[in-house]
Amino acid sequence: MLFSPGVQARGIQLLLSGMMTRVHEELRFTDIPAHTETLQVPTSAGPVTCTVYRPPTAGGATSAPDSAPTPDPAPVYVNFHGGGFIVARPEQDDHICRYIAAHAGCVVINVDYAVAPQRPFPAPVTQAYEVCAWVADNGAAGGWDGARLAVGGHSAGANLTAAVCRTARDRGTFTPRLQIIDSAPLDQAADPSTKLSPIAKPLLNPRFIRIFTAAYVPAQADRTHPLVSPALADDLAGLPPALVITAEHDRLRDEGDAYAKSLDAAGVPVTHRVFEGVDHYFTHTGPVPAAKEAIELMASALRTALQA
Repeated sequence: MLFSPGVQARGIQLLLSGMMTRVHEELRFTDIPAHTETLQVPTSAGPVTCTVYRPPTAGGATSAPDSAPTPDPAPVYVNFHGGGFIVARPEQDDHICRYIAAHAGCVVINVDYAVAPQRPFPAPVTQAYEVCAWVADNGAAGGWDGARLAVGGHSAGANLTAAVCRTARDRGTFTPRLQIIDSAPLDQAADPSTKLSPIAKPLLNPRFIRIFTAAYVPAQADRTHPLVSPALADDLAGLPPALVITAEHDRLRDEGDAYAKSLDAAGVPVTHRVFEGVDHYFTHTGPVPAAKEAIELMASALRTALQA
């Protein structure tokens, strides 16, 4: 018996939900205190729960004496987790969020966006964009500088990052100072069997990719939409500066490399780094040295981009 894409996706949700939080022990950064709170952001696609990570200088470990001048609000970084558009586990990015909050001096907002098959495209894009717009508009109330905003994500979350930046450009609302695109699916119209890896058994396999795509974008005609497949768009000028990270053994490497080249050709400032000898999601599962280097690259790029 053949199961529908929705049923298959729900099965994978159950399979991966626990696995997606299994970050390598040496990457958990438990020595970095996490100063967090939860907030609800209203969107036209339903309310979205977000976890806010504060750096020590933004109301975390220490507080200034009453006589001290009030420090300027910290910049803000909005993070979108991965999970094939079907796994809702924002806590899998806890290590990255706490590291960036501490080392980039940002308030980090980790977004628990809607996932398929329960909420397919465009609901996750709508939520992702409207959360960022809300963050940009509510800095005074939230305790961050909404004018100094960056956005980024990992795997499916990196796809949403590209969609947010495109939507913000087209609507002329807010302008992220940086977009971080880590190991992203950027061409969801291509047959997954054409997405190759130099190793025999990479983490992603064509069957899983097909299930992810069918659940997230049930209508095949939508799979070439620029908010679904940013790599297929030919109007990339005016997008925010980008840090694009790809992994040598990842089936998604080629489309990430191609997107970085297309952004550069369109005049978008791009830092593109290919990490050798690693596979998809190495920033979570290791190898540890490469993962730490990639996460520090994100933090340093944010420090530079978000300077006053």
